[in-house]
Amino acid sequence: MEELKIQQKDGKIFAPLTGKWHIETPEELVRQDYICKLVNEYGYSLDQMTQELKLTSSSRGTGSARADIVIWASSQDKNDEKSPVIVIECKAQNITIKEEDYFQGQNYAYFSGAKFFVTTNEKETKYFQVIHGIVPKRLGNEIIAIPKAEDLKNDKKIEKLLNATKAFERDEFAKLLFACHNIIRNNDKYSPEMAFDEISKILFIKIWYERRKEKGRIFSLERFKAAKKSYDEFASKDSKPFYQSLFDNVKSDYASQDLFDKNDVIKLRENSIESIIQKLEKYNLSDTSDDVKGIAFEEFLGKTFRGELGQFFTPRTVVDFMVEVLEPKEGETICDPCCGSGGFLIKAFEYVRDCIEKDIQAQKEKIKAQYFDENFEKASEKNKEETTKRVNDLLAKLNEELNPSNTKSRLYNLSYWSIYGTDANPRMARTAKMNMIMHGDGHGGVHHNDGLLNINGIFENRFDVILTNPPFGARVAKDQKITEEDKYTDTGKIKYYTERYGEEYKQALKQVTGNVNKPLLGLYETGAFSSLTETLFMERCINLLKPGGRLGIVLPEGVLNNAQAMQKVREYFEGRTKILLIVSIPQDVFIASGATVKPSLVFLKRFTEQEEAGYQKIVKEVTEAKEKEFKPRYDAIAKKLKDKEKSIKEEIDKEKVKVLKEELKELKTEVKAELKQLDQEKETAIKSEVKQRFDYQIPIAEVEKAGIDTKGAKCENHLEPLRDEYNNYRKANNLWEEIKRQNTYEIIDDNLMRMPIVGEPEMFYS
Repeated sequence: MEELKIQQKDGKIFAPLTGKWHIETPEELVRQDYICKLVNEYGYSLDQMTQELKLTSSSRGTGSARADIVIWASSQDKNDEKSPVIVIECKAQNITIKEEDYFQGQNYAYFSGAKFFVTTNEKETKYFQVIHGIVPKRLGNEIIAIPKAEDLKNDKKIEKLLNATKAFERDEFAKLLFACHNIIRNNDKYSPEMAFDEISKILFIKIWYERRKEKGRIFSLERFKAAKKSYDEFASKDSKPFYQSLFDNVKSDYASQDLFDKNDVIKLRENSIESIIQKLEKYNLSDTSDDVKGIAFEEFLGKTFRGELGQFFTPRTVVDFMVEVLEPKEGETICDPCCGSGGFLIKAFEYVRDCIEKDIQAQKEKIKAQYFDENFEKASEKNKEETTKRVNDLLAKLNEELNPSNTKSRLYNLSYWSIYGTDANPRMARTAKMNMIMHGDGHGGVHHNDGLLNINGIFENRFDVILTNPPFGARVAKDQKITEEDKYTDTGKIKYYTERYGEEYKQALKQVTGNVNKPLLGLYETGAFSSLTETLFMERCINLLKPGGRLGIVLPEGVLNNAQAMQKVREYFEGRTKILLIVSIPQDVFIASGATVKPSLVFLKRFTEQEEAGYQKIVKEVTEAKEKEFKPRYDAIAKKLKDKEKSIKEEIDKEKVKVLKEELKELKTEVKAELKQLDQEKETAIKSEVKQRFDYQIPIAEVEKAGIDTKGAKCENHLEPLRDEYNNYRKANNLWEEIKRQNTYEIIDDNLMRMPIVGEPEMFYS
């Protein structure tokens, strides 16, 4: 069969299904491109398809259900007006695929009796099973493919495709990742961690290729071999292998993020690389839905790193609970200075993205209710079409807010401006980036860096929300110093960030540049009385927060909820933050990750400027009052010394003077002890009264089960009802001010009122 190609001229495009030239709208271009694909790749004939088919429905609010492309099992079935098998709806490339926008094609698929419904914008295609017997309020189950022409007469194949849901695809993708892992372990004899590093490189190459090359082109073995052949024809004898050249392209794109060492190379045998490419070639990773590749990748990570690197993974049940308690908002900046595999950042990204999508959906429903009213039902077909087109245009504008490539969209702002993280382990920094790419993005703000040191956009007073599980139980050595290697030296990025953040960024750089060869502990006030990593990271997180910012942190049991343990630490943080909630969870939750200490989940809010001023005022007033109250006792002690010294001066007998001096020496020792005890008594009195005057309720909870047992298996989760109970309590008591946007998105006819973007996109994001 001759290949069907798109024909275009003079602003028009030829439609072989109608035999006419149509105006080349973006949607028409997508439709004709997909018709070519159906013929060339799926084997369908033009005589078993039609386009722009209408089906009048009595269902209110739908008007005439319309289908962009309809496919029958055969041309005879089409002529006999039997039910079609597949209905396809096309949108322009700039419209994100959201099922709520496909109400026309969805209704046609349902009322016509079709089994499959397809949505495509050329960049992304989704397939759905049409569920009959119920009124279609939502699309059916998302599946992984539609049949080819040769499969339409095979009921078993059709049934298999209808049952191949996204959950099935997630499992299949996870299995493929494990298969790739095994290829490396068997062929190259690498450890699980090293094998993962090499898989990551191939995945980065695949994503780089599929995001930058011609649309729809997957990184397949066939294309790899063809490109390699072309490369080898022009390469000199001294040229590096083709796959290393590809990896160089990836390193170049990510150079600004310090993701790979400049001398890093792929360490696999070429046959291993080809085997992995072939295993993964089914998936275009720039198109595969986030909940397929993200969840599959996370499962792969958890099993791969459960041993040596288990400490970098916070169980998902804990992550979900902590994010949902702090409820990050759109427009807030979020950070994890010990991000590990990126679990907290991914959940926060998904949480805010879901809120944006719900808001967009609510606006869409408002538009539909406004236009598809009783007057719409009474209108002529022409007016219905005009109204429907108007609605589609409005929905398209709203969908642009979910387009991550649109630099003015809400999703872009979330992806490239709101999410930040660091990890001191280079493997984990790469893992977090890959994990976030798989889940939908937000990886541009993640850096390989010591979490206690400033870098790029991660510095003091910057963040609204911090979620983290820092390393604990270890200590920072007193002789560990800040070195020249810790200095940030990229002049281009320093210039950019200085322009972006101004004087604040200049001061942030001094944290390192102004302290080279000085002890790391000296950067932190708590370093004077504790070298524990958890203590230092608590202070680091509070420093990173804006006044009023919120912190959720995993800590060893007793750091803040045990009055006897780490008293100075507790007092320090009580003087800078309000404790929002402390949750004691079973040690079982972290045993699978290698932890040996019973953990607590601690939620804090850094003082607002008003709270800080109020607290300091109370401290000053109480201190002055207690100084006055204790002054007579200090004076009495001083008088004892003064009297003894006076008696020595007045005594003329040398022997007696000698005895008096010995008595004075003993008295000074006694006075020193008395003063120390008095100081402690006064300090305790001050702290006690400050607490009484700066009093607030601290919710403390303990759960017996947190959704995961000692073997990492799912179990009952008491965190979920606790989350709901706490959020009701928090809202009732207004524990933190809800973020208020200056403007919200509103539809006023066909004009969008836009919320101001927080800032420009990351210049160095690849």
